[in-house]
Amino acid sequence: MRFLRSIPCRGVRLYTSLPAGHGKHVTVLGEQYPTDSMTNISPTIISKLPLRLHTQPSHPLSTLRALIESHFPSYAHLSSLSPLVTPHQNFDLLSFPQDHPGRSVTDSYYINKDLMLRTHTSAHEVEVFGRGETKWLLTADVYRRDEIDGSHYPVFHQTEGARILSADQTGMQEVEEDNARLTAHLERSNIIIEDVPHLSPTNPCQPAHDPKHTELIAKNLKLSLNSLMLQLFGGHVGSTAEDPLRVRWIEATFPWTTPSFEVEVFFRGKWLEILGCGVVRQATLDNSNVSNKLGWAFGLGLERIAMILYSIPDIRLFWSQDERFLSQFKQGEISTFKPYSRYPACFKDVSFWLPETSGLHENDFCDLVRDVAGDIAEDVKMIDSFTHPKTNRKSVCYRINYRSMDRSLSNDETNTLHAQVLSQLQDQFGVEIR
Repeated sequence: MRFLRSIPCRGVRLYTSLPAGHGKHVTVLGEQYPTDSMTNISPTIISKLPLRLHTQPSHPLSTLRALIESHFPSYAHLSSLSPLVTPHQNFDLLSFPQDHPGRSVTDSYYINKDLMLRTHTSAHEVEVFGRGETKWLLTADVYRRDEIDGSHYPVFHQTEGARILSADQTGMQEVEEDNARLTAHLERSNIIIEDVPHLSPTNPCQPAHDPKHTELIAKNLKLSLNSLMLQLFGGHVGSTAEDPLRVRWIEATFPWTTPSFEVEVFFRGKWLEILGCGVVRQATLDNSNVSNKLGWAFGLGLERIAMILYSIPDIRLFWSQDERFLSQFKQGEISTFKPYSRYPACFKDVSFWLPETSGLHENDFCDLVRDVAGDIAEDVKMIDSFTHPKTNRKSVCYRINYRSMDRSLSNDETNTLHAQVLSQLQDQFGVEIR
């Protein structure tokens, strides 16, 4: 679910518009689609669509996916659904407010007004529930317009898990038995859990649900995920009584679940946010034609967990084709990444006046840089914003840090890339370079 990774933009939020260069059609995964005023998908993003890192053998994301799936052996394991969805699937069926920022072209990639790239695995939730799946894991690539730095990337991978049961005595008896089994398992394990109430005035039961049933479902969710955290992190923090795994639950607020929670793990000396979860909204179940069910769902980002477990310092490395990266990993094994050479960086600044009619948003600028420099762009930061007191014209300055993960860049190569950024910036958005 879209529990984690909201997208703050550093610096000022500008407007957005359709970049120049889109024709009447755009080709995505071998199919042509008409463009319109919402179209903002970029060539770099289109090139990522076929890669599906979570299915590539020996890749860290593939191993992590398999590890999570092994913890839920009786669940359906799904990983091949198309990334193209409608805004209705991505937002409306999940009770996203009409003014939710995720709907904006500044935050999401649109092929046109009727088709977009999923921003979360929950875009398939109604579809999967509706076809009769009651216990399932879905792993997929998801897409959100984002800044450029070592921990953000416009393509990342999520695993979503969900379970629904009959909202009657039979279903609740099944939950109670599962809760007893999971409780006994965790009591024998080296884990300390800092819990919060299953229900509270600030984290309430949904009006359509029986509070006793919701408490049982919320408890089953917590026990299932505490067990998963033990599977993922327990073997990497020590197994002595002096060093147990510590898991912390926090009340949260999501429009698509209630009650809702976030889960943190104390790992290598600090608390890390791992996932979000909650009891599925009745509206989602109604849209799935399973109104007589009750259940939970969670969503986690694979890159975030893999960076922690494998000690991978830069999110761009997951996309590397360098054998010095790929050869370090074997399917089914979690190993510590050994850095090869860290090549020198070269930063260059670009300052420009925004035209009065400019629709340039910071995420537009980041997409432009990605299209020109690819993963050689290590990070992009706004370092200055200025409004002229007399003309009221606005100027911004960005610093682009160019660094390859695989080789040294020559000064001439960096200058050429930067010149292309300036040229594209002028051509696409009509800015005046300072």
